[in-house]
Amino acid sequence: MKLGSLKEGGRDGTLVVVSRDLSRAVRATGIAPTLQRALEDWDTTAPRLNSVYEVLEISPAETINGEPVFAVDFAAFASPLPRAYEFVDGSAYLPHVARVRKARGAEVPESFYTDPLMYQATSAGFLGPRDPVRVGDAAFGIDLEAEVVVVTDDVPMAPTAAQAASHIQLIGLVNDVSLRNLIPGELAKGFGFLQSKPRSALSPVFVTPDELGDAWRDNKLHLPLLTHVNGAWFGAPEAGVDMQFDFSQLVAHAAKTRPLSAGTIVGSGTVANEDTSLGASCFAELRTVETLRDGKPSTPFMAYGDTVRIEMLDAAGASIFGAIEQRIAPA
Repeated sequence: MKLGSLKEGGRDGTLVVVSRDLSRAVRATGIAPTLQRALEDWDTTAPRLNSVYEVLEISPAETINGEPVFAVDFAAFASPLPRAYEFVDGSAYLPHVARVRKARGAEVPESFYTDPLMYQATSAGFLGPRDPVRVGDAAFGIDLEAEVVVVTDDVPMAPTAAQAASHIQLIGLVNDVSLRNLIPGELAKGFGFLQSKPRSALSPVFVTPDELGDAWRDNKLHLPLLTHVNGAWFGAPEAGVDMQFDFSQLVAHAAKTRPLSAGTIVGSGTVANEDTSLGASCFAELRTVETLRDGKPSTPFMAYGDTVRIEMLDAAGASIFGAIEQRIAPA
């Protein structure tokens, strides 16, 4: 099934069930007022939400459970989780890590192949899928990062990867916005990201793993992640290729010393492949490829007025999660 949230009802939005073709939706407040509440009682709410989804798919009815069915307008959608208790973001695509380190003359430590990179990201608020990315100064080095994310129910502390896999309930996309020119100074302090990681945007809908069919296997999503910048193709790397750690391993890593609350978002990191002909999922990646090839980058970071579109298509060419479509704008 496919779930989203409308920009109504408070900070956490209003839960809606969305049709497979993303054309129709119905409020599900009789089951749970918000997606966060649904995840907190997932064993009970998921079957009921799926029943609504099945009716929405097969019936032309104008109401379901007394709620009107309406045409989808993603401008009225918040992110599925407008805020989350936790967002932990990995860096599972080692070709990206290796290239970035090579560009500055550094090798990839052996531990990176066995121990995932991960940091605690901003989760107090996510931009809606059509909201602008507002930045105080274009000189901050504005960058997109196209990634896949999963959402968990309650995860106990120290699960095995196999146990962690059973807690992955939803899958979606994120534009994990980065301010690249602020990152070096922050990392030099040895204490991680803060000002360099503003709010990100999630895809219009999240979907259950069964919705993806054979594309979801081995706890990876095996489809290209398509990005356009200013209407031009930017990249379509394969999300299921060159992923050193699958999502079960990432969830288990995040929960090694603490349980994870229902609604925790776990990110894959920037999707990247060894094959650079498939393009990039962030400007830092593209600029690194240019540096390794030409000795210096030639593509600037994003500027006010630039647009980004991030989406994933199924085998028939239909959008799975809806597109993240954003414009870079001054604060």
